[in-house]
Amino acid sequence: MDLFFSLALQIIYGVANLALISLGLAIVFGMMRVINLAHGEFLMLGGYTVVVATNNGVNIWFAMLVLAPLVVGIIGLIVERCLIQWLYGRMIDTLLATWGLSLLFIGIITSIFGASTTTVISPPLGVVKIGEYTSSGYELFLILVVIALLILVYLTLRLTSLGLVARATMQNADMAACLGISTSRIYMLTFSLGAAVSGLAGGLLAPMTGVLPNIGVIYIAKAFITVISGGVAILAGTTSASILLGGVNGVISYVTGPTFGEVALLFTAIILLRLMPTGITGRFFRKSQ
Repeated sequence: MDLFFSLALQIIYGVANLALISLGLAIVFGMMRVINLAHGEFLMLGGYTVVVATNNGVNIWFAMLVLAPLVVGIIGLIVERCLIQWLYGRMIDTLLATWGLSLLFIGIITSIFGASTTTVISPPLGVVKIGEYTSSGYELFLILVVIALLILVYLTLRLTSLGLVARATMQNADMAACLGISTSRIYMLTFSLGAAVSGLAGGLLAPMTGVLPNIGVIYIAKAFITVISGGVAILAGTTSASILLGGVNGVISYVTGPTFGEVALLFTAIILLRLMPTGITGRFFRKSQ
């Protein structure tokens, strides 16, 4: 029984981890149809924000929960104003521009910090005993953070005037503009929000993984697989795809090792998209957000 609970906790953490790294991309791609190949670098920048802040004596919790999303959100705002706003509706151009942006971020960070892994302090909160087994208290904390973050994004989209205006703009920008809504401002805020969520994710994962300039490559592959598999609905899609792919990854990783777990994740996504080209929510949750 102890083994069951320990394994279940690891699988749930894998699901939460997948949802955490994917949510920022889901906001930008799901609402704006912008393919942001610099998404992984936004997570990387969140990690380096925590590194720089903690090395200068800032409390790690403040660095992860406040500074990382704030700094990356501001960077996202600058990117949207200087680059992305000129490329809406031009998917290939946006893809190429954000790919170049990712290379720029990697080059800048490499020149400042070097190409080696930079570590933060060990994950706080110690360990939690489950009978004969132990688990990281920080992993439990991340699971709770992901649940709270999904609820917060849902409430923002559903119950606030900003969420209502944002959804209206993404569904019919021309009609929203006729009603006096500044669609340019809504796009700016949405992209900045997605970047801030990505920065939060990168900051929270930094104590677990460390950070290095090209760590975004690892993040973005999983994030895109999850978002595409989830389909058009932002929260329902990200959550359902994270549960399915994270669960498969966790079980196969336990049985055969992490390498085959990653292969199983990719193989599951391929089969899923073959059977459901529009993703999980395109098939089952058409009205979900």
